[in-house]
Amino acid sequence: MEENKQRASAWFADLRDQICAAFEKLEDDLAPDTPHGDRDPGRFERTSWNRESTNPADAGLDTGGGTMAVMKGRVFEKVGVNISTVFGNFSPEFAKQIDGAEDDPRFWAAGISLVAHMWNPHVPAVHMNTRHIVTTKWWFGGGGDLNPVLTKDRNKETKDAKHFHGAYKNACDDHGADYYERYTKWCDEYFFNVHRNEPRGVGGIFYDRLNTGDWNEDFAFTQDVGRAFIEGYVPLVARHMNEPWTAEEREEQLVYRGRYAEFNLVYDRGTKFGLQTGGNIDAILMSLPPEAKWP
Repeated sequence: MEENKQRASAWFADLRDQICAAFEKLEDDLAPDTPHGDRDPGRFERTSWNRESTNPADAGLDTGGGTMAVMKGRVFEKVGVNISTVFGNFSPEFAKQIDGAEDDPRFWAAGISLVAHMWNPHVPAVHMNTRHIVTTKWWFGGGGDLNPVLTKDRNKETKDAKHFHGAYKNACDDHGADYYERYTKWCDEYFFNVHRNEPRGVGGIFYDRLNTGDWNEDFAFTQDVGRAFIEGYVPLVARHMNEPWTAEEREEQLVYRGRYAEFNLVYDRGTKFGLQTGGNIDAILMSLPPEAKWP
């Protein structure tokens, strides 16, 4: 299992590098006569952190850490692509909520988490993460979802939504005939602001506790999910990033971001997991937009 952990952790770092390179190229390619086109292209700044567990069972032990990669550019108002590999002991209360940790609280978890908030309201915001968790059991999870900020774009029949979903469907179909149907439905159910009775975006896929008994197969699927994100999202940014926008569209974008923030603070499992396991606060809350409004 140790070799598998190393392979998974190395893949998340490699995927981070692929995504950062693709996003920096978009920054380079913005037309000079567009809004912010006269600014210098953005670049990711990377900051490493060490996990500081508050669990007495972890006292004096190395419990891992991660690296934040954040860019504030001329296409991306704020994007974070974070990786982490953490391990140690769950608190007794949290262990009861995690598969395989009820009697043995030791855990290992690695993953990548990405959220992008764009300057141009015509470019959808986006979220993606994949992870591998090991207790006395093991599983993979993750997915990605597209979050158009303008009301006119928030339906699954747009060209953008079909392209994004198509990339994930191709990845799913290569591994399970029912994967896409199951995981896109799960995504719609999960990324839903219950208190407002509205979806967060136009969906994508979401899966968790994936353990078919074949580690290599489940890892290969998780890798394909990461590749599908690049194929599904980067062309959408390139398609819209040079379009002009209005002050009214910017206002609508900022109000939508408030709804996005509400979900991440109230419902998001990743936020809760990071806070419960002593993760880096800035990395955990990286998903929040740089600016938002509530009407």
